Amino acid sequence: MFAVAMAGIVVTMLLALIRTILGPTPFDRILGANMFGTKTMLLIAVSGFLTGRPDWLDLALVYALVNFAGTIAVLKFVRFRDLAHGEGEPGK
Repeated sequence: MFAVAMAGIVVTMLLALIRTILGPTPFDRILGANMFGTKTMLLIAVSGFLTGRPDWLDLALVYALVNFAGTIAVLKFVRFRDLAHGEGEPGK
């Protein structure tokens, strides 16, 4: 059962990788990279349960947090070309 889930996750990872490479806009590419990171987190969690190591779920959660923070930082950089200041903040 877990092996079938892993195969499905790998297929969706390939689709996300294709969207990341072929995306017409930077936001499509960022979305594809975020989706690839999310599927990687799922793959870590499922493979942990498949191998009898449920403690890998902690690693998957840390990976999800890093993926989320990285996606937010990249989106802010693409939109504002600066990570320090936002659109309506003083100093711009």
